[in-house]
Amino acid sequence: MLTQEIIRRKRDRMALSPQEISAMIRGIADGSVSEGQAAAFAMAVFFNGMSADECVCLTEAMRDSGTVLTWPELGDAGPVVDKHSTGGVGDNVSLMLAPMLAAAGACVPMISGRGLGHTGGTLDKLDSIPGYTSQPGIDLFRRTVRDAGCAIIGQTEDLAPADRRLYAIRDVTATVESIPLITASILSKKLAAGLDALVLDVKTGSGAFMTDEDDAVALARSLVDTANGAGLKTSALITDIDEPLADAAGNAVEVLSAVDYLTGAKRDPRLHEVVLALGAELLRLSGLAADVETGTRLLEDTLASGAACERFDRMVAALGGPADFVETARDHLPVAGLQIPVFPRDAGTVSAIDTRAIGLAVVELGGGRRRASDQIDHAVGLTGLAGKGQETGPEQPLAVIHAREDNSAEKAAKIVLEAYKLGDKAPADAPVRRHIESS
Repeated sequence: MLTQEIIRRKRDRMALSPQEISAMIRGIADGSVSEGQAAAFAMAVFFNGMSADECVCLTEAMRDSGTVLTWPELGDAGPVVDKHSTGGVGDNVSLMLAPMLAAAGACVPMISGRGLGHTGGTLDKLDSIPGYTSQPGIDLFRRTVRDAGCAIIGQTEDLAPADRRLYAIRDVTATVESIPLITASILSKKLAAGLDALVLDVKTGSGAFMTDEDDAVALARSLVDTANGAGLKTSALITDIDEPLADAAGNAVEVLSAVDYLTGAKRDPRLHEVVLALGAELLRLSGLAADVETGTRLLEDTLASGAACERFDRMVAALGGPADFVETARDHLPVAGLQIPVFPRDAGTVSAIDTRAIGLAVVELGGGRRRASDQIDHAVGLTGLAGKGQETGPEQPLAVIHAREDNSAEKAAKIVLEAYKLGDKAPADAPVRRHIESS
């Protein structure tokens, strides 16, 4: 089967057969398809799209390009579940949700990513914990899920390797923003993880990649229909990221925010709503709860009893971090030398926030990446971020900047000041979430 013929058919808006899609993905994985051919294939899909059946075939072929996990060692410990977010600012949901789900009876092999652009990456946050192994071997990954009930790690070399090569090519050929290719990239890794149920958090708003809600709904629909078509119980929530989800953005500062959430020291209401909504839906999908109301109560119980904290501690210790991390997080996490409040010139009520700009302020401080190869500073970031409807002024800061040196702090402060719009009254409340199930 000639690679150029497969490309030609998709270029000419023809539907590809499962055999043609499998041949293309095998070639991308083993290198027999050249970089130029893979780029041409991605561009043809970008312009001409794929049918639902093609999208399922593409996702399954990418899944099958490497190891597909099974979990015999878990026995009847509980259903194997995961959650995926399309990325946001102040979105540290995974850090709390994984141990909460584990404490509620699920097994959570959560494969996460690193930050790029204005959104933070879960792995970068966890890398701020001394000793934490965010990319362990498969044996340590399995042991941690078995013993702690959850493990948050990065994609291993043998899970969906075709996705790794194709994504790198898409990244440099302006073909990232293709719903079929995004769908297959996300779901191939989730299917390879051997899950029983998956919930997707698709962001929309100024801090999302899909800023338009219609685009977010289209992506969610593609993800949900493709995952269910491939045999994985999946639903999605569209969640609002028109303001930072929590009041901290960075790496170590978001880990500390997660610890405060788990212990009850501080829980941002919007963040709490999203955590419970995603977790309750996943407990319902997996059969651990009869409905979302029951799932919500189960999750709240894991917080009240301290069971979620205990699971988080066990996961961190199993993956090489401090054994008593929750209690001693402030002793272990890196701290930036400068902590500078940012005050607006005039008093007012926060009426709008350019959330993407807030994420870029973290990048300016060194806490994010402009390129995938960039090294990041885990200590820097923003805390005390004002939310919509909050009163602020010359004595009430918009945020506190955590920086290493004055120059980056000044640049970040300018970005923060420009990101906030103040008015005379609070804006109308926007819905935080919307539910999408398979059609």
